[in-house]
Amino acid sequence: MEKLRPIILGDGLLGKELHHQTGWTYLSRKKENFDIESNLEKFLVDSNKPITDTLINCIAHTDTYSELRELHWKVNYEFVHRLIEFCNRYGIKLVHFSTDYLYTNSNPLASENDVPVHCNNWYGYTKLLGDGLVQLLSKKYLLIRCTHKLNPFPYDKAWIDQVGNFDYVDRISMIVVEMITKECSGVYNVGTELKSMYNLASKTRNVTPIISESHVPKNLSMSIDKIKKLNLENF
Repeated sequence: MEKLRPIILGDGLLGKELHHQTGWTYLSRKKENFDIESNLEKFLVDSNKPITDTLINCIAHTDTYSELRELHWKVNYEFVHRLIEFCNRYGIKLVHFSTDYLYTNSNPLASENDVPVHCNNWYGYTKLLGDGLVQLLSKKYLLIRCTHKLNPFPYDKAWIDQVGNFDYVDRISMIVVEMITKECSGVYNVGTELKSMYNLASKTRNVTPIISESHVPKNLSMSIDKIKKLNLENF
């Protein structure tokens, strides 16, 4: 089997961790002045041939409750649309990160086949649209719905009333790297055992349990039955 040539877009929390675990090449504003307005061919094509066969999109506007509609729209939807068109043009597989926030107000332990209902903010709305674009238009893709947190937990307090399959970024990244190297395709909920945010935070530091604000989604639970069937070593 020919060795994969992945390239990571972005060097935020997730992009940095994927690079740390694999050494895969990454593009970022800090390193190469790459951003959502950049000419993709300039960075990813050489002599009319793509320099990658797997493009891992870690660029997103993740300020969940920000009301900056246009910024969410440009990063989480319009940029994703450009990436899909580019990857289709050059036969590149797109690995895109969606979010478990899509399952807000959906069924408890929602599966990949349940209808996602976005939370009441521009982040959830635009991530839902980007998620749908990938499924509708992309010819080769791996779409991952997850939430990854900084390790150790960065705050002194943590919600006891928000539950989900979220985990720390290093744990989620280990699973994702194996999925990419095994060339998994399609839509996957990626997470670990169901827990509260307080439970997760308590694994790495002493935190005070608190109740979340009214606008915060309480149940982000997902079914992880589909990924279990992959029998991944790092799951």
